[in-house]
Amino acid sequence: MRRLNEVGIGETVTISKITGEGATKRRIMDMGLVKNVKVLVRKVAPLGDPIELTVRGYELSIRKKDAELIEVL
Repeated sequence: MRRLNEVGIGETVTISKITGEGATKRRIMDMGLVKNVKVLVRKVAPLGDPIELTVRGYELSIRKKDAELIEVL
């Protein structure tokens, strides 16, 4: 199983699971990153943090640390 932080630029993936607990998991889900949602990785900063995504028609930047909690297909 791959994690969102391992996905290449321009690649579209589907979220299969969000690991983590409590407030961190809730915050990720509140941003629209939930199971079975397609995500396009648009850009990655030079040092890998943050990662810019397209989710449900809007752009979203998340930290690499948070992307490690999201398993994708």
